[in-house]
Amino acid sequence: MRTRRGICYTGIDNMCYQKRKTDGNFAGAPMITNRKRLKSSSRLPVVVHSGQCDFLDTLPNDIVLCILAKLGSTAGCAADFFGVLSTCKRLNGLGLHSLVLSRLSTNCFAVKAKNWSESSHRFLKGCSDAGNPEASYTLGMITFYCLQNRGSGASFMAKAAIRSHAPALYSLAVIQFNGSGGSKNDKDLRAGVALCARSAFLGHIDALRELGHCLQDGYGVSKNVAEGRRLLIQANTRELAAVFSTTPSLFSGKRQKWNLVGSGCPLLSDFGCNVPAPESHPANRFLGEWFSEKPPSPELRLCSHGGCGRPETRKHEFRRCSVCGDVNYCSRACQALDWKLRHKTTCREAVDVNGGEINGNMNENNIIEMVVES
Repeated sequence: MRTRRGICYTGIDNMCYQKRKTDGNFAGAPMITNRKRLKSSSRLPVVVHSGQCDFLDTLPNDIVLCILAKLGSTAGCAADFFGVLSTCKRLNGLGLHSLVLSRLSTNCFAVKAKNWSESSHRFLKGCSDAGNPEASYTLGMITFYCLQNRGSGASFMAKAAIRSHAPALYSLAVIQFNGSGGSKNDKDLRAGVALCARSAFLGHIDALRELGHCLQDGYGVSKNVAEGRRLLIQANTRELAAVFSTTPSLFSGKRQKWNLVGSGCPLLSDFGCNVPAPESHPANRFLGEWFSEKPPSPELRLCSHGGCGRPETRKHEFRRCSVCGDVNYCSRACQALDWKLRHKTTCREAVDVNGGEINGNMNENNIIEMVVES
């Protein structure tokens, strides 16, 4: 009984004849055409009515998944990735596979604060569940600081930190240093130093700088000025190398003129060389945009470093400048970056307007000391 071709069922055979017809392609293989997509039983490219071949149907799903995963990992923005998914139903379905979501680049999660919605939350959550550390970190920062769900946000960042995500490790270190989300007694300096050391080992420049200041000041670790200074120099050389790698034009052309301030090595940013401001992580940019539109309560302050965006979770959580008292920082790394980018020219009592000399209470790295409010 040949039921597959519908010989025994005349009604069905007539119905199928209206929807399907047999033809031959240029290779002589049988071809089945319908209203949705042309398919070839021999897995050869099918000639459509326009004369072109639909090669996508000949690719197995695993190869398409590898292509989409490579595209997502190198996408410059979210539109580059989602534009491909909107091409057809097959790409839309395969693009949401866990293999693809787990390899999406950081730029795919650069959502604007004004565009935040429940669908954005679901997409980040799906990528996090697929094992993408960037999605876990971004969602953790948004949940912890913007949505004020401290436990869930910290768990997302911890999920990324388990996968050796350096920014997540550093953010957890900042939370431990400040006792964010809790009281002043919830500070754990040793845990903060350990997280900073792990993040610095993975190449995070701010963590390396923070660890150097901790060693210099004996903050949460035994004081070792020489080792701390070595880490600070290493952080600045890495920062300068990152600038050169992203801006090759600095190598070409005429000899560069460095703007020097005070004494010190002219090749290191914290010791005299003014390099361009490092690009902020999309999560930090989201925090800055969110709190510019929805400022926190008046008694809570934002970190004064423009590339950070972190707010206080309790009153007087951040440290302030001991000279002017007008700026607040969540970490020594943010304070060092903001000092060389902006605050060294605006500190109220540190700069002598007549001669431009710095007269404030400075440490050996030409940075104003900070005090912790009680």
